[in-house]
Amino acid sequence: MRVSGFLLAGALLAGSLGGCATIKDHRGYIVDGALLDSVQAGIDNRTSVEKVLGRPSFVSQFGRQDWYYISTNTRQAAFNSPHTTEQLLVHIVFDDKGNVASVERTGAEHVARIGPDGDKTPTLGRNRSFLEDLFGNIGQVGSGGQGAGQGGPGGPNGS
Repeated sequence: MRVSGFLLAGALLAGSLGGCATIKDHRGYIVDGALLDSVQAGIDNRTSVEKVLGRPSFVSQFGRQDWYYISTNTRQAAFNSPHTTEQLLVHIVFDDKGNVASVERTGAEHVARIGPDGDKTPTLGRNRSFLEDLFGNIGQVGSGGQGAGQGGPGGPNGS
């Protein structure tokens, strides 16, 4: 009987600790260093880059048609937001003829961290308390100029 109590306690402890495990996630391009190193400026073109690396994560929409490959690894603890642990951005610049002009690699050091300004969205108008919001419209319904007052449809003079 005593052994089953220890087993039950151990099972409960293991189950509760399992909820605290971190979640690792990968998003975007799956990086292969040998393939990335094989793309060289002056040798490769759009077709050869696509055959080696595949389609890019996205292509620039304005100006030159540069290609971008993005790889991001994140980690998330239970009940928290995920945070980036590793990021790689490969920027491939092509010349006018479609040949690779340069291959640039950057990491998370160039990522801008933008945080919201507090937990409230600023609004125009007057700040009202909870009680004013709750009881502020009492007596307003049917007063002059609002709702179905005198002479309106459904009122004593309107039919």
